[in-house]
Order: sequence, then structure tokens, then C-alpha cells
Amino acid sequence: MTPTNVPGGAVLPPRSATRRAVRHYVEMSIAMGLGMAILGPLVRWGFAAAGWSAAFGHPDLRAMIMATEMAVAMAGWMWFRGHGRAFVTEMTAAMYLPFVVLLVPYWAGILSGGGLMAAGHALMLAAMAASVYRHRHEHAGA
Repeated sequence: MTPTNVPGGAVLPPRSATRRAVRHYVEMSIAMGLGMAILGPLVRWGFAAAGWSAAFGHPDLRAMIMATEMAVAMAGWMWFRGHGRAFVTEMTAAMYLPFVVLLVPYWAGILSGGGLMAAGHALMLAAMAASVYRHRHEHAGA
């Protein structure tokens, strides 16, 4: 086992770096859930006030709105925790890109609305895990 170098010259044992990476992933997942729970009703209220409630009847629009609710909360928490802009941007992209890619088969009628949401969330979580792994040295610090 080799130690992990982190910003500031600290060296962490691999197990500690892995533990911090897992904690980061869990924190991001909690922030996303809170984003949906807190921002979701506010967004629905705003859409209703603007007369746009019908947007929530379209799975493609609903998926992008929900990704935005999650991304805002997650990015805010990441900035609060001191993560760099590149990592925040990459994690935010990991939330949108799976849905964007799946919009093509959804619009082609190959994928149902439920399939879009289920597959989009599964791919989003996998993409976020890949990003956390890729940046494990950044969030392995204190």
C-alpha cells in the first residue's frame, strides 16, 4: 500500500483517502436529496405561479429541472467544503450528461419516461462515483 499525497504536502494512508472519498460521495448524495426536497417544492410553486405547471408532465423537462435542483445544492455544498471550480463543474456535468445522452432514445420512443428517470439516475450516480475517484486526491485532504 502506498500513501496518498494531498494538497498541502500531507500524506494519508490509502485506507484514509478511500474513507474520505466515500464520505465525500455520501455528502454529495445527501446534498442532492436535500436539493430535491427543499428546492423542488419552491421550483414547482414558481412554475405554477408562472403558469408553467405543464412542464412537469414532460419527463424530459422534469429530469432536467430535477437535475438542476440537485446540482445547485451539491455545488453549493462542494464550494462550502472548499472544492475547486474544476471538480465542482465536473460533478455538475456528471449529473446532467447521463440525462442529456438518454434524451435521444427517449425522444425516439425507445425509452419510456420512467426508463429515462431510472437509467438517468443510475448513470448519474455512476458518473459521480467516477468523478470522485478521479479527484480522490483533491478530497482526500482534511
